[in-house]
Amino acid sequence: MKGNEAIAEAAIRCGCDAYFGYPITPQSEILEYLALEDPYNKRSGMVVLQAESEIAAINMVYGAAGCGKKAMTSSSSPGISLKQEGLSYIAAGELPCLVVNVSRGGPGLGSIQPGQADYFQSVKGGGHGDYRLIVLAPNTVQEQYDFVDLGFELAFKYRNPVLILSDGAIGQMMEKVVLTPQKDRSVTLPSWATTGKTPDRERNRIFTLNIETDVQENHNRKLQAKYKVVEENEIRYQEFKTDDAEYIIVAYGISSRICMKTIQLAREKGIKLGMFRPITLWPFPKQKLFELSKNVKGIFAVEHSCGQMVEDVELAVKNNTPVKFYGRSGGVIMTPQEVLLFIESEMNK
Repeated sequence: MKGNEAIAEAAIRCGCDAYFGYPITPQSEILEYLALEDPYNKRSGMVVLQAESEIAAINMVYGAAGCGKKAMTSSSSPGISLKQEGLSYIAAGELPCLVVNVSRGGPGLGSIQPGQADYFQSVKGGGHGDYRLIVLAPNTVQEQYDFVDLGFELAFKYRNPVLILSDGAIGQMMEKVVLTPQKDRSVTLPSWATTGKTPDRERNRIFTLNIETDVQENHNRKLQAKYKVVEENEIRYQEFKTDDAEYIIVAYGISSRICMKTIQLAREKGIKLGMFRPITLWPFPKQKLFELSKNVKGIFAVEHSCGQMVEDVELAVKNNTPVKFYGRSGGVIMTPQEVLLFIESEMNK
């Protein structure tokens, strides 16, 4: 399946209640697949709707999430930018939802080729205020599929939006995928869902406006305490040939796929090179990277941007070892050979 198709199929099979989206390259296949595969709710009963804009789509997600339903949207870089206000509201309202960004080159409309320059927006909170998204970064089509169900699981566990930060390469590439059995949509609702007044309780209310400043500050403290729990319990990463590595690449998404070949080429030349791949970009696996940095001669942050994740790498390493950055931008895809040439040039300085 294509990576985008895998996301759509996973949404159907995990019992997603509603998808609201708007077409934009290179993620349009998600909406197209859902519209073609489940147009009359035969398989899952999911609502699939093309909204009139990205802003409308995220606010539809806001409403569905407030009802306690599994709601999701997807877009690509400029479209995700338009969703930021809505995401801030959803995070403030402590509502679960899933957002998929199949990112492309930027800034502006940029190019329709893969890019990773949405890292800051994703992990630092692209909207206003002190909030966080849980961010998952797949590097295979299988992970694109798996992270949909995982994303919803984390979203409801912590009542927080989850973002899958993919890219145009993984969204468009085709690989084998192991599919899971169809799940039924949940017929039970969370206790906080806005289902109206019942004999057992008054109406639930979800709002994000607090006129009293101390009330708003207390709400922020509550959110920060939740984020701390996420950081303590939801770190995910992958190590590749780090046991004997003298140098380590840190990369995610399509960059990590490319760097797997770089490591093979380096090992053939006798260079002990390994890789550390963050799977959760937030929370970032900083403690594990800090421990690895104590035993290597250098770390190379490799990403398709002008340098974003490298800042989190530097903060994690804390001057234990030199950190160097290599990147391409605008949709240009680096090659394994050019990454190795850069590493060799830095090693010889």
